[in-house]
Amino acid sequence: MEPLPDFATLNDDDLRTMIHELEKEEDEISFRRRVLHGRIDILRAELVARLREQVSAGEAKLADVERLSEILAGKAAPKASDGDA
Repeated sequence: MEPLPDFATLNDDDLRTMIHELEKEEDEISFRRRVLHGRIDILRAELVARLREQVSAGEAKLADVERLSEILAGKAAPKASDGDA
């Protein structure tokens, strides 16, 4: 991140231009963040769907698919095991 310039050297138009450029950059970053969150949600949904299929087919033993879904969605913390501090 660039340091801020000496404000005394800038006129009002320069300040407006800097504000506009930073707002544009912020919008671009915000859009990228929303795209990434969407992709993460899609990947989590795919993982949950695969795990459900494995459980249904008897290939995996999973006691609580709903809890796993919540954990993967970031809505719940995983339970600590005996070895965790």
